[in-house]
This record gives sequence, structure tokens and C-alpha cells, in this order.
Amino acid sequence: MGSAALEILGLVLCLMGWVGLILACGLPMWQVTAFLDHNIVTAQTTWKGLWMSCVVQSTGHMQCKMYDSVLALSAEVQAARALTVGAALLALLALCLTLAGAQCTTCVAPGPNKARVALTGGALYAFCGLLALVPLCWFANIVVREFYDPNVSVSNKYELGAALYIGWAASALLMCGGGLVCCGAWVCAGRRDLSFPVKYSAPRRPAASGDYDKKNYV
Repeated sequence: MGSAALEILGLVLCLMGWVGLILACGLPMWQVTAFLDHNIVTAQTTWKGLWMSCVVQSTGHMQCKMYDSVLALSAEVQAARALTVGAALLALLALCLTLAGAQCTTCVAPGPNKARVALTGGALYAFCGLLALVPLCWFANIVVREFYDPNVSVSNKYELGAALYIGWAASALLMCGGGLVCCGAWVCAGRRDLSFPVKYSAPRRPAASGDYDKKNYV
């Protein structure tokens, strides 16, 4: 029962991480305008993401624009797009494998192969977390480096946006959840019976006298 609980807990964490990764990929807040020196009273804030850039006025009005050309984007944005989308698609494949190999499902017959399927799904989840970390850390490194670069004008300096923090949290959830799924599958890999360890008792049947039979059926 403990290994099944590990798999379920790991799957829940992985689902939360998957949703967070998709959210981080779509949000336009990968870098946000830094308010420095004379720029502190600016009337607008600029957000930049993987798919669009937004300008937020001090009145609360926001205007967003999708990037016109993919080839005109910088290398880090193109790579971040490919890696985050690839990680999200791999997480979908990992979800199917984990559900098929979980002890609480009957998609795969109980046996060593069932544990191997769940183990593969957990490993894929952990790999998705690592894959998502690459564009997040790469993007953050560029933002920090340009922030402290004296050759970059104050108006062109940016800070880390909320999408990066959401992505880091999602990567941590994916890796932790994938590790729990792997642990649960590894524990039951050596067992012959990998079915969900829940027993049901049959209802008592009435005897000929009208009273319930005293025998216990398990």
C-alpha cells in the first residue's frame, strides 16, 4: 500500500508541475522592466515572454503583441520555445505511461512489466523537469548579465519575471514527483503480484433459517 501511495502522490505533484510548466510557457512575464534611477516614475511597464510582449500603462490598460517573425527572434527565445514545448509534450507521454503502469489502474496486467512502465513514466517526468530548467536558467542568466552590464542603458535593463519563478517551481515539482513515482515502482518491481493491494469482503448471505450465515467470506 505504501508504494501505491508514493505513486499517487508523485503523480499529483507531476500534474501540478505540468500545469505550472504550461503556464510559465504561455505567460509573457519572462522579463520585466527594471525601475532604476530616473526610470522609477515611468508611466508604463514592459513585459517580454516567449510568444508576445506586453506594455502595461500606469492606468491599468495593457496591450500585447505577438512576435511577428520566428526567425527574427533571438537564439535564447527560440531555444526556450522548443525546450519548454518539448518538455510539456514529454510530460504528456509520461502521464500516459504512469497511468498505465500505476498499481491503481488495470491498463497493464500485473507483473514486472507494469512496474517497468511506471518506472519509465517517472523517469520521463524527472527528465522533463531537467529539460525545463535549461531555458529557464539560460534566460535568467542573460537577464542578470545584462542588468549588471554598464554598457546596457538603464531603459533597456530588465528583471526576472514571475514566469521564471513559476517555471522553476514547476521543474522542482516534476523532478520530485517523478522521483516518487520511480520509488514506488522500484519498491514493487520485485513483487509478483503488483495489483492494487485492496481486499474486499463478500456480503454475508442469509441462511435457510432466515438469519445471516456466520461464516466470513474474504
